[in-house]
Amino acid sequence: MKKSLTIILSTIIVFLGLKVKAQVEYDNYFTDNQLRIDYYLFGNSDTVSYALDKLVKEPKWGGPRAHLVDSTNYGMYFVEVTLPDSDVVLYSHGYCLLFGEWQTTDEATKISKGFHESVVIPFPKELVEVTFYAKNDHLELNEQMKIFVDPNDYFIKPAPKLPYAVYNVYGDYPVENAVDIVLLPDGYTEQEMGKFVKDCQFFVKSLFSYAPYNRYQDRFNIRAVLVPSQDSDITMPGDGLYRNTALSCSFWTFDSERYCMTYDNETMKTLAGQVPYDQIYILANTKKYGGGGIFNSYCVSTTGNSYSSDVIIHEFGHGFAGLADEYAYDGTDNYSLEVEPWEPNITTLVGFDAKWKDMLGKKTPVPTPVEKKYENTVGVYEGAGYQLNGIYRPMIDCLMNTFNGDKFCPVCERAIERMILHYTE
Repeated sequence: MKKSLTIILSTIIVFLGLKVKAQVEYDNYFTDNQLRIDYYLFGNSDTVSYALDKLVKEPKWGGPRAHLVDSTNYGMYFVEVTLPDSDVVLYSHGYCLLFGEWQTTDEATKISKGFHESVVIPFPKELVEVTFYAKNDHLELNEQMKIFVDPNDYFIKPAPKLPYAVYNVYGDYPVENAVDIVLLPDGYTEQEMGKFVKDCQFFVKSLFSYAPYNRYQDRFNIRAVLVPSQDSDITMPGDGLYRNTALSCSFWTFDSERYCMTYDNETMKTLAGQVPYDQIYILANTKKYGGGGIFNSYCVSTTGNSYSSDVIIHEFGHGFAGLADEYAYDGTDNYSLEVEPWEPNITTLVGFDAKWKDMLGKKTPVPTPVEKKYENTVGVYEGAGYQLNGIYRPMIDCLMNTFNGDKFCPVCERAIERMILHYTE
């Protein structure tokens, strides 16, 4: 087996703080192309195994060129690119995965499953080492898989050129100075491509109707790949409705009726790779309310109901800025109260100094009572991340909580703004 495909599995905790994290010059190490690394995750609630699938060379790198090293510590997974036998980091990227969410379900305690996943990195000019990490319950990074990538390896497959038109929805700014969003249709037949184009325009209108996106309209490119589905609408297992669609989106993901996602990662990434992208957003052609968003993975929103605009922006908050849900209900304990969550808009107060403490007024009590006099005050309100106790949110309400206020709180706005600047400056 060629060295470029050698897999080394490990469960050693790695302290990334020992590595050199200074930003490097993009052109010294990378071409204009993008490398997609496809792999599998197999496991259950307690175990996980990684297996490499393939490497794909795509036409255009859509990510940042100035901020190549990720310093946010966001996400439950992490990929890092270094030169062999070197501690100099050329590129790194945090993200979340559908598999990670599945591991928290009751089903994962009973059976094992496999998920196809991908990461993309700039295409290297020379041999590089790519290391995959996952965080444990204490949010410590554990090395899971390591591969060596030789850019001259003839087993790296060129991305297929697909017979689908690309529609430039919005913007024509330099890729390296823009947030590039690719919109993909699911459940739109050939005859409904005109509707998809209108829904893409609705996406743009929705995005720029909310702060802080409305202040950065000159930093976004939005493109759409016009791929039709055989059937109109999407799959709804709970209603016994199974449809043949381009991306196989489905409600009842993890047996949650309104959670609408796809397991067909390879098709999604192949379609997205027809254009440069930072973020993938699937528009699902259905009137049913729902959607989903996974940080630096992809988002889904339905387009045919009165809440579609709010759902689009809420899910993009997850996918783009790593925002957590701020609502709560009985019977959940997704977060350890001994650890500060990585998401920027929730806290256990364990590491609150690194969150929004600087945005609190001097007289704002911590925790902050949910009272009318504080309804427009940045504070620390109990109940967030699906948990009623021990997890706190910045405002009584926000788009990451309910749609009543129809806006982001200042903390979420700041997190989104920082992410826009990360990609564009």
